[in-house]
Amino acid sequence: MRPHPHRQASPGSTPPDLGGIDRRRLLRGASLLGAATLSGGVGALAATAGPAVAAPAGFPSYSYLGQPLDHANLRYNPTGELIFPCVRGVYDRISGGLARYYLYYAPHDRPGGICLAYGNSLAGPFTEYAGNPIVRRDWSPHYSVEHVSSPHVLWNTATRQFYLYFHGDNDTTRLAISNDGVHFTYYGVVLSTAMVPNITESSYARVFEHSIPALGSRYVMVYMGYHQVRPGYRKIFWGWSADGRRWQFDPQPLISPAGDGESDLSGAHLLHRNGTTYVVYHGGSGRMYLTEVGNNFDREIHLGVFHAPLTGAPDNRRSAAPAFGTDRGRWYMFYEAGQRGSTRIAVARAM
Repeated sequence: MRPHPHRQASPGSTPPDLGGIDRRRLLRGASLLGAATLSGGVGALAATAGPAVAAPAGFPSYSYLGQPLDHANLRYNPTGELIFPCVRGVYDRISGGLARYYLYYAPHDRPGGICLAYGNSLAGPFTEYAGNPIVRRDWSPHYSVEHVSSPHVLWNTATRQFYLYFHGDNDTTRLAISNDGVHFTYYGVVLSTAMVPNITESSYARVFEHSIPALGSRYVMVYMGYHQVRPGYRKIFWGWSADGRRWQFDPQPLISPAGDGESDLSGAHLLHRNGTTYVVYHGGSGRMYLTEVGNNFDREIHLGVFHAPLTGAPDNRRSAAPAFGTDRGRWYMFYEAGQRGSTRIAVARAM
């Protein structure tokens, strides 16, 4: 296995450049920054009524726009709870698609099921695909599990195919592959708790094209792991791959919750800006946070609250699992809205 960014520095060698401070000092400062942000600055302003303010690192603020699905009239909605949206433009990928954009989502609890909706604008509305769920909890002869959930679809530019990553059960992340984004062929397990020490869950994975030359990688994965090493419980972990199929994983968490004053983190998504790389994710408080990880995933600089939930419907003090897309030059954020057990898919637009 090649060395990864968290282990590039050996005794007596020169550590990665972190602006003149070592990683331990950096994390200590990041923790203080996270706590300060919760009590003032951007986080405090975003969490209360008043004028819109920019998110950290110059990212835009997002304002609730609506719900892209007619939740009450969905044909397949076995639990009344929808989570983990992923939106993909297909108009420039395939011919004869159902619409310009595909929205993937899922119920959470048993039986779960990966679902699809389609629409011609990210502002909505989206139409439920008649054949939902497109992936079920039983896929003979490959697996039979209690539930499948958390779909994330990557357009693999090398193979010109859709790669669908999903969990089922909570200790296993799987991959299925499609030419049209609707009908998938099972590939196999790409991540399990057996592959990473000291974790008992490995789910909510998202995969992005992101090159790290020192690792020979073209793709990175960010996911939630239930870490048996304290402090904190659910943390953001990561891995890398040359082809999106075969993966290596860092045994150490990429982002820990202490820097945000949280005990659990989940629902991570990569963002690029200012010549560097960030991860946005949500904490148990219902807020979304932003951390700079750098282009080599060798930093952990907590920057505070990225987005605060609405106190009323549909968020009811919880916004989670963000996914981003652009439509005719406008930025949109799809996310889980609401407390667990009654979540909806919501969409917000950059202000």
